[in-house]
Amino acid sequence: MHGRTIARVAQAKACFDTLGTITTRSQFGGYGLLADGVMFAVVADGEMYLRATKSLESEFRARGMVNMVYSKRGVPIIMRYYWVDHQLWGEPQALFALAWQAKREANKEIQSRSRGSRRLKGLPNIDAGLERLLWRVGIRDVYDLRLQGAKGSFQKLMRQQKNLGLKALLSLAGAIAGYHHAALPMRFAEN
Repeated sequence: MHGRTIARVAQAKACFDTLGTITTRSQFGGYGLLADGVMFAVVADGEMYLRATKSLESEFRARGMVNMVYSKRGVPIIMRYYWVDHQLWGEPQALFALAWQAKREANKEIQSRSRGSRRLKGLPNIDAGLERLLWRVGIRDVYDLRLQGAKGSFQKLMRQQKNLGLKALLSLAGAIAGYHHAALPMRFAEN
């Protein structure tokens, strides 16, 4: 760990010790902070970011917190982790409350996933490359894909990458319907 990062991890451990047993692991070019095995924050480059779920993102944004941007193989990926600024560090009770919520919501998300939510690439027609493209446009899981629908998802992708063709649209429709794009029933292909 680098000097600033070491200091920030130590500060976070002291601040959040009542959340549970605080441990760290290498994550996103920095270190994940876990309370009783549940990751609720990341420390990278001397800064801390709290984990957000869909239900917490609006609260974090309302506080003026901004997303962590992680570069993977030169591609910037907007993460669901939000920067804790100097002002929030100065409000230990508010910071602890947000960290507690982050841990609680992360726990709920983990339990929900174990009951059936899957990664996008587990669907027919979705490989790791298409999954990454979908992530970049804000479609992070099966629920998001179904919510957007094939057409809506395809339109979002086209805004990012213009060279997608009909096969990509059919692949998305097939993924939602549970078919390989070549075996998609005609009623889906015609729509």
